[in-house]
Amino acid sequence: MPTDPACDAATSQIRAILTGASAGAPVPVVRTFFDQATFTATHVVHDPATRQAAIIDSVLDYDPASGRTRNDSASAVLAYVRAEGLEVAWQLETHAHADHLSAAPWLQGQVGGRLAIGADIVQVQDVFGKIFNAGTAFARDGSQFDRLFHDGERFRLGSIDAIALHVPGHTPADMAFVIGDAAFIGDTLFMPDYGTARADFPGGDARMLYRSIRRLLSLPDETRLFLCHDYGAPGRDHFVWETTISAERQGNIHVHDGVTEDDFVAMRTARDATLDLPRLIMPSVQVNMRGGHLPEPEANGTRYIKIPLDTL
Repeated sequence: MPTDPACDAATSQIRAILTGASAGAPVPVVRTFFDQATFTATHVVHDPATRQAAIIDSVLDYDPASGRTRNDSASAVLAYVRAEGLEVAWQLETHAHADHLSAAPWLQGQVGGRLAIGADIVQVQDVFGKIFNAGTAFARDGSQFDRLFHDGERFRLGSIDAIALHVPGHTPADMAFVIGDAAFIGDTLFMPDYGTARADFPGGDARMLYRSIRRLLSLPDETRLFLCHDYGAPGRDHFVWETTISAERQGNIHVHDGVTEDDFVAMRTARDATLDLPRLIMPSVQVNMRGGHLPEPEANGTRYIKIPLDTL
């Protein structure tokens, strides 16, 4: 578990938020849109009292063969937001995804909302700015986002208290957003029958991931967890993206109660060594480190995705 007093204070604040939710504060409504092409769950969460909403981890459709983008996935989210009469206050990213391009800028243009991510995105920008040779025109200060959240920062979604929690390990910049009784935890944990996120990307750290997960698992058992992905699991023929702290503590195949840090690190390191890179890592990180904005057009008016050879 983290020993930084700020981390402990943030966890205490989260418990206070969850206690308030169980004591009669409005319960956030969550509607999830699952993109099977990238196995990504986009969550729209709103306060039923004020109709204020956040869109979390949106997806821009991208065909790697043709290089064409579409807004089909994001359009489904947009239709729901408009049909429900929601006021979008936030476009939240749990991290700079390596498996899908963000549709946040397009959705911002349609319904607004401040684009936010964890403050440590600057580390990701520094590392991948060099990998993609992005040059001096690419700012590595997080200025592509409207807000950079630090660990323990409080915010509100309408009348519902919320807090940002830094949970690094998968990447240095991963954040979980606790909104009322619901926690949106990105790529830290998957469903109990699938396990945990990988930690072998640049800046990833299996030991840090374990500590971030145990920090999350210290929350009350009844806390609702909303995941960013589901890849299915042996014996299961449907996709799932919602679980609880209790279910993860009891049944997560990689990190249930009783699994030690050293055991987890050994397992995660061995497993990661067998995994291929995500199919869309090159375009995804290149775009997402820019806040979902596509690279600027070159002199001929065309935008390009770079593919560094023999690098990753």
